[in-house]
Order: sequence, then structure tokens, then C-alpha cells
Amino acid sequence: MNSLEQNLAELGRKVVENNNWRQKQCFNLIPSENTPSLLVKLCEVSDPSGRYAEHKTALKKEREALSGTGALKGDQVYYYQGTDFIFEVEEKLKQEFAKYASATQVEARPVSGQMANEIVFKAMVRFLAAAPEGFPALSKAKRLTSVMNNNLNFGGHLSAQPFGALFNYIDGPVVNFPLDEKNSYKIDVEKMLDLVDKERPPFIIFGKSMFLHPEPLSQMRSFIDSVPNYNPVIMYDAAHVMGIIGPYFQDPLTEGADIITGSTHKTFFGPQRGIIASKLNPDHPMRKLWTEINGRSFPGSTSNHHLGTLLALLVATMEMNQFRDDYQKQVVANAKALAKSCAAHGIPVEGGEEDGYTATHQVIIRVSKFADGKEIARRLEDNNIVTNYQALPDDETFTHPSGIRIGVSEMTRFGLKENDFDTLARFMAEIIIDNKAVAQDVAQYRKQFNTMQYCLGQEETLRILPSIFESLFSDNEYYQRTVKTLQNI
Repeated sequence: MNSLEQNLAELGRKVVENNNWRQKQCFNLIPSENTPSLLVKLCEVSDPSGRYAEHKTALKKEREALSGTGALKGDQVYYYQGTDFIFEVEEKLKQEFAKYASATQVEARPVSGQMANEIVFKAMVRFLAAAPEGFPALSKAKRLTSVMNNNLNFGGHLSAQPFGALFNYIDGPVVNFPLDEKNSYKIDVEKMLDLVDKERPPFIIFGKSMFLHPEPLSQMRSFIDSVPNYNPVIMYDAAHVMGIIGPYFQDPLTEGADIITGSTHKTFFGPQRGIIASKLNPDHPMRKLWTEINGRSFPGSTSNHHLGTLLALLVATMEMNQFRDDYQKQVVANAKALAKSCAAHGIPVEGGEEDGYTATHQVIIRVSKFADGKEIARRLEDNNIVTNYQALPDDETFTHPSGIRIGVSEMTRFGLKENDFDTLARFMAEIIIDNKAVAQDVAQYRKQFNTMQYCLGQEETLRILPSIFESLFSDNEYYQRTVKTLQNI
């Protein structure tokens, strides 16, 4: 065995070790993570993963010149050959995601949620630079004059902050949503409307990374529609809640958002990508904004938009459309159950008991009376429960966080129900409050939950696997051996 083979063999051993721990021995409760189904993973490594498919909307002259050529697909000009299949995949993905998000337009090329946000920010500047009368003007520096968003210290997402992805697109104040005095994880609607009326920001961004309760979208939309000559753009960053939007949480585009953005790998159980969706139909006064979003996607922000994960996202979206009702109901029920169980076992829970602590996949606990949040997160990890430490609204610094942020979506996919999260809360209390070592007990308990749900089942997946695997193997003997091994698992 040569040195390269030795090094790769050692790396392979560590890969398997990590896979076994993360997938079979520990409970992953990080709210920004999920595990895609086996079929989704296989699509990520299929042939498109190494390909390009740059394309843009063709102008009228281009459509006439390219008519009848392979370069024109629908209304899109493609700059690479061999892209018929990818065109089909992307168009099908747009249809499936539009159905899921109650949208009429979908931009599927962003490769992350942050990129999706930045594409919208770029498009906003270009749109307002040439916007019709009645729309807010840009600053002298051709940037946004102000933005209303959630404060970072109170759960706002980093990408919507001036020192995040918004950095190059704002030249004025950031107006933070005012918070409910009784529950700092909720927006005070009356104060919000007063502040909007006073400040008139051209861009309003809902969405959080500490996301426990619905955002007051419908109230904002009703107010804006009642104000003459004020036409801000309302964006909803659904990164954390993309997998539960709809009747069991909230439906952003139906409730009044102009644009939704987000990542596709948190509550939405797809590969790591981003997505943008809207209802900016051709007769909408903001239709040009959607045109700018397309242009800022390509050539503005992407070249190769990671075609392997594009195909994988199509499969994940088809799975989500099939299983969304059962999955979404169980995610929300599990989060509520975990919050109540943590409180019952002596762990302080944020979010307001009178508000049910949470209406999403997230639970936030306060652990500062037991130890620093970083220490508690490490202690939980050492006992096979993976979370992330979190600064809470009254913390002076992120260096010494008081909280732990928890998400239930991945373990819901592995079959946990409400009573199972009560057992998990008991383990957490033993670790956090009593500083007990329960790693073996936790690993043993995890053995009950190793079959993924809310996706194509194992038997059905194995019927599809041979044909996919055969296309990936160059040697038929190795292929036959691998298929037999899989069938015997």
C-alpha cells in the first residue's frame, strides 16, 4: 500500500467513524441541520455534480436568432452543450417548489441561503434605481436608505445585517423591529406599525435564526396597503422554517411577503443550497424586481450553480410535497413537547410559557445558572447530544452565551415522537443539571431511531439504487458486488 493509499485509508476510517457517530449513535439537535434521504445523497454524486449549465433569459432578438437551435430552451439561452437533462431538472424543480411555497416564480440557482439573500439585495438596488414613481429612492451613493429587520442580538439573521450580506447595499440606518415587552422573541405589532409609519423603510426583512414564533406579516401587509405612495419590498428569510411553511406555521407569500428566500437543508430536508420565490406576476408593479433577481443570479452571483445538488433538491422537494403534512405537524408537535418536557425536568425554557414556548422546530433553553453555554454544549456533545450554544437577548456578549439552541427536525425524520422527546429531555436534564455521564445510555437509546421517515422508504429506494449505481461504476464486477452488499444490509 503506497503512502497516498495509506493516507486515504486512514481518512476513510475517520469518515466511517464520523458517519456512524452522527447518524447512529448521537441525537443531532442543531436546528440548522438535517440529513437528506439516501436517494437525495446519491443524486448529489451523480454525473451532473461535475457539469456546468450557465443560462439566462433570452432577449427578443436572441430568441429570434437562436430559434430552432439547442442553445435556446424555453426562454433561456444555455451556454453549454449537454444540458437538456439539466434544463428539465431545473424547470421541474421550479414547478415543484412553486407548488410547495404557494409561489408563481422560483429562482433555483443560489447555492446557499446567504447567496439567495445577497441576490435579492443586489436586485433591490438595481430595481429602485429605475423604479417607477411611488417607489422609494436610493441614496446619493445609490444604496438603500434604510432597512427594517430583526436585531442580531435578539435572534436576527446575520446575513440581513449591515456587516453581513447587506454590507454593500445600504447607506443609512437599520431600523429594528420593536419587541414584545412580555416576550422578547416576538415582535410588538402595534409598535412595529407605528415605527414603519414614522421611518418608511424601503426594504423590510422578516426572519430570524432564533425563530420561535410567526412573524406579523399579514399585519404589515394590511398597513402598507392602506398607506398611499408607500411601496416597500417585504422579504421573508425562511431559512430556518422553510420546511414548515404552510398551514401548520405560516404561509409567507399568502400572508403578504413579496419575496421569500432561504436555505434548503434545515427544516427543509434537501441538500445545502438556497432558493428564492415570489408571486411577482407579469402585471405586478414590482415585476421588474423579479427580472433583476434572475439577472443577479446569473451572471451576477453564480456560474456553475452546483448541478448535483440541483438534481438532489428536485428529489427532496418531491419528497417534501409528498410527506409535508405529516412531517410538518410532527415537527411542530415535537418542538412543543420538548420545550414543555425541558421545563418539567427543571431546565428553564425561553419563548414564553403562555405562548407555548415555540411554534417552530426550535427550542431555546437558558443554562447560565448551571454553567456557561459553551461548556454545556460541550458537555451535551460528550454525551452524544449535539446542539449549539446561543447568546440570549439579555447577554452582554456572544463570548459568554447563556443559552442553547435546539432543533427537532432531523430527529423527527428519524422517527421520534412527543414521548421520545420527553425521554431526551430527561437525559439533557441529567447532563445539564446533575452533570451526569450518560453517553452510553443515550447511544443505546438512539439505536431505536435509525430508520428515516418522510421520504422514499428503504425498500422502494433499493429498487431504484441498482440503476443509479450501475451508471456510477465503470467496472460491472464491482457494481454487482456492491448491489449485493446493499441488498443484504
